[in-house]
Amino acid sequence: MEYCKLQIVAIVSLVLLFPVIDAWGHDGHYIVCSIAQSRLNKGAAEIVEELLPKSAQNDLGSVCIWADQIKFHYPWSRPLHFVNTPDVCNYKFSRDCKDENGREGRCVAGAIQNYTSQLIDSSSKDNLTEALLFFSHFLGDIHQPLHCGFASDKGGNTIEVHWYTRKQNLHHIWDDNIIETAQERFYSSNLADQIDAIQKNITTGWADQVKSWESCSYTDTTCADVYASESIEAACDWAYKDATEGSVLEDEYFLSRLPVVNKRLAQAGVRLAAILNHYFK
Repeated sequence: MEYCKLQIVAIVSLVLLFPVIDAWGHDGHYIVCSIAQSRLNKGAAEIVEELLPKSAQNDLGSVCIWADQIKFHYPWSRPLHFVNTPDVCNYKFSRDCKDENGREGRCVAGAIQNYTSQLIDSSSKDNLTEALLFFSHFLGDIHQPLHCGFASDKGGNTIEVHWYTRKQNLHHIWDDNIIETAQERFYSSNLADQIDAIQKNITTGWADQVKSWESCSYTDTTCADVYASESIEAACDWAYKDATEGSVLEDEYFLSRLPVVNKRLAQAGVRLAAILNHYFK
């Protein structure tokens, strides 16, 4: 285990020299993992602390972006951050979860299943620190609506719009801009305050929904297919709507989509904790 941790520390240090691309941005992933870690039971909290590299100082959020930073080192992992549908507003594992070469299971839903299986296999010889970091990151990714978007526009990556006055692609707006704009406008650019606000909604406004978010039969290790289905529906209902090529997206778009983003971040954090609590009792 110590050898695995040393490997992770070395890789984490190295990737800080490279830019981050794709997925919820740093703040989005930090929010998800911070919410999750605050909800862990004693057993899960102890195992997570044991698996985290010492450089993380028992802060899962600080390394939640690692799977994005490591893409240059692990190029095979790139298709595992998303799943695309054939431009339809529903998701099917058998149809959609494959890479460009047609290899089945090579998508974010398949990756979540794989890394959960590694974490819960007591005889596993896999690097469990990496498994935890990949799993935590991908659980966040699958809740970003445009990580379960249309194949023709690569989850909104090829749709060029303006976010207020700045030219941007639609995918990046959902990864970063909505979260960043909310942080600047409502929380004085303070990430901790933004997390606190979402946490309060989990215990107040969404309190009657949390049990259903956590609910999962666990017959297939996790309920990743459910999360992917929710995301493509949100992509169609909110992300793609009124966001065609060349659109200027301002307050009307931002203020109506922010509650969707906040809820998906909350769901991801709650579910990440629920899965870890279920298996690491």
